[in-house]
Amino acid sequence: MKKLLLWTVMALVGITAMAQANQDPYYARRATLFDELPIGKKDIVMLGNSLTDGCEFNELLNNKHIKNRGIVGDIVQGLIDRVDPIIKGQPKKLFILSGVNDISHDVSADSIARAMEKLIVMVKQGSPRTKIYLQSLLPFNNDVHEWKLLKGRDHVVVEANVLLEQVARRQGVTWINLYPLFVDDQGRLREDLTNDGLHLMGKGYLIWRDAIKPYIK
Repeated sequence: MKKLLLWTVMALVGITAMAQANQDPYYARRATLFDELPIGKKDIVMLGNSLTDGCEFNELLNNKHIKNRGIVGDIVQGLIDRVDPIIKGQPKKLFILSGVNDISHDVSADSIARAMEKLIVMVKQGSPRTKIYLQSLLPFNNDVHEWKLLKGRDHVVVEANVLLEQVARRQGVTWINLYPLFVDDQGRLREDLTNDGLHLMGKGYLIWRDAIKPYIK
């Protein structure tokens, strides 16, 4: 019964991802562009949602081989659906950050972790030489701006991060815990790093840059 329920949830998430791609013009434009842009063996790919989409990592890290593959609103199943062109390119490194949009869709921490593990296994099997870096979810702050679908769900971020770290350990990939760098003493995204309670301002991206810089090199 539990397995049936889990597969039902995962199926619904998959349907959500496909519907998102079909209904959101920006998502479709970005996803189809990524299908056409080549990935090479020297490349470092940043895969994720709006947090990734909103950053110029190649400029911040002064590295022409960094390729941004973030899309606003994406969920972990969305990453699974569009990871094939990345795998085909056999990149040197892959940095993954996703999950907060899943939480807004009322997906559990356990389901997020299971989907992320599926994604990692796909990459490991299809591109064994690629070094994978799994990054923790960031906190959000509903006091700066109310995200109704995230209201009262701060704890899911914490729960998901615990499970994601276990996934990283189990799959032998590098875990990067960004959460402590962005959280305030109330468990919220620091107000000085955001203007909407969810996305990062420039200062926030500098913190992210400094956190991953050792792994980029």
